[in-house]
Amino acid sequence: MGIILLHCSVKGYAQELTLYRLSLEHAIEMGLNNHQQLKISQTRLQASEDQVKVSKLERLPSVNFSANAFYLGDALLLNPDWSKAQTVEMPHFGNTFSLQASQLLYKGGVIRKSIEIAELQQQLAELDLTGNEQDIKFLIISSYLDIHKLINQIHVLEQNKILAEQLLANITHSYGQDMVTRNELIRAELQIRNIDQAILTMKNNHAILSNQMSYALGLPHDVLIFPDKEVRNDILIQPQSHYMDLARQRHPALQTAETNIQIAEKNVGIQKSNWFPAISAFGGYNMQRPLTTTTPVLDMYNNTWQVGVSLNFNIDNLFRTKQQVNLSKSHVRTTQEALTFTEQNIEIGVHAAYVKYQEAQQQVLLMEESKRLANENYEIVRNKYLNQLAITAEMTDASNAKLNAELEHANTVINALFQYYNLIKATGTL
Repeated sequence: MGIILLHCSVKGYAQELTLYRLSLEHAIEMGLNNHQQLKISQTRLQASEDQVKVSKLERLPSVNFSANAFYLGDALLLNPDWSKAQTVEMPHFGNTFSLQASQLLYKGGVIRKSIEIAELQQQLAELDLTGNEQDIKFLIISSYLDIHKLINQIHVLEQNKILAEQLLANITHSYGQDMVTRNELIRAELQIRNIDQAILTMKNNHAILSNQMSYALGLPHDVLIFPDKEVRNDILIQPQSHYMDLARQRHPALQTAETNIQIAEKNVGIQKSNWFPAISAFGGYNMQRPLTTTTPVLDMYNNTWQVGVSLNFNIDNLFRTKQQVNLSKSHVRTTQEALTFTEQNIEIGVHAAYVKYQEAQQQVLLMEESKRLANENYEIVRNKYLNQLAITAEMTDASNAKLNAELEHANTVINALFQYYNLIKATGTL
C-alpha cells in the first residue's frame, strides 16, 4: 500500500487529492477499527457487561449504617387540663448509631433469573455488534467494488478516446482533401466530447465515493482510494443447500430471535416468583444515648442487637400474578412467531441472493461474447472505413457499440463479485 500526492498530473479531479492504494482486506480491517457505528455498538456491549455485574451484586447482603447527633430539650409535663405540672431536666446531648444487614434467602429464584436475563441481554448486544460488523463489511465491500467499477469504466473510456482521436485525425485528413463533409468531422468531435464528459463524471464520482469511504475507514478526507490489484471472479460456488444450512446455523438475526425467546421465558419465571413469599435473614445493632425510658433519664448508651428471619408476601399478588404471567406467556408466543418469520425471511434472502449470483455469472459469459462480437465488428467497420467502404456514421456506431460492450463487461465482472458477497451476507457469515 502506498501514498502518493497528486498535483496537476491528475486530470479531471476537482481538487488536489492524495492517492491511497488499498486492498479490500485492509479496507475491511480499517472499517472494523474506525467506523463510528461500531464504536456505538461496542459501548452498548460494554454497558451490557456492566449490567451483568450490577445484577450479580443483588446476591450480596444489604448493609446500612446510620449515625446522628442531636440536642435534646428539657421535658415538659402537663396536667390533664393542659396546665404545666413540672419541667424535667434532660441530658441535652444525644446521639445514635445503627447497623442493619439483611440477606434475601428465597423469592422463587428471582435474583438468579434476573442475572440470567442480564447475561442474555449481553448476548443480544454481542449479536448486535456482530450484525453491525456484517453491515459495515458489506458497505465497505460495496463501495470498494464501486470504485473498482468506476476505475475500469474510466480506463475503457480513455482507451476508446484514443481510438476516437485516431478516427478524428483520419477524418480531419480526409476533410482537408474534400473527401468528407463537415458534418462527419463534427460527429467525430462530438464523440470525443461525449467521452470527455463521461470521464469527468466518472472521476468526480470516484472522488465523492472515496471521500465517503474515508469517514468509514478513518482516513483523511482528501484521499483518492485506488484498489491495489484487480479483482478476480474465480470463486467456486457451493450448492444452495450449503448456504441455507450456513444461515440457519450462524445468522445473527436468528440467534437474536432465539435469545429473545429465552429472555421472554425467563420473564415468565420472574412473574411466577410473585406467587412465593420473600424470606430474608436480618441482623442489626443499635446504640442510643440518653436513656429516656427510665426515670430519671440516664445519660448512658443503650446497646441492643437482634438477628432473625422475616417473611413477606403481598396478598394482592394472588390476584395480579396470574394476569402478569399470562401477559409474559403472550410475549413468549410473540417471540416464537418472530423467530419463524425471521427464518422465512433469511431463507428467502439466501435463495434470492443465490439466484442473482448465478444470473450475474451468466451475464459475465454473455457480455464476454458481446464484447468479442463488438470488437470484431469494430475492426471490420474500421478496415472498411479506412478503405473508404464505410461512412463515418457506421464507424461511429461501431465505436459506440464497442464502448458500450466493454463498459457492460467491466460492470458485469464487478457485479458478479458483488453478488457473491451479497450471498455471503445473506447467510450472516460475511
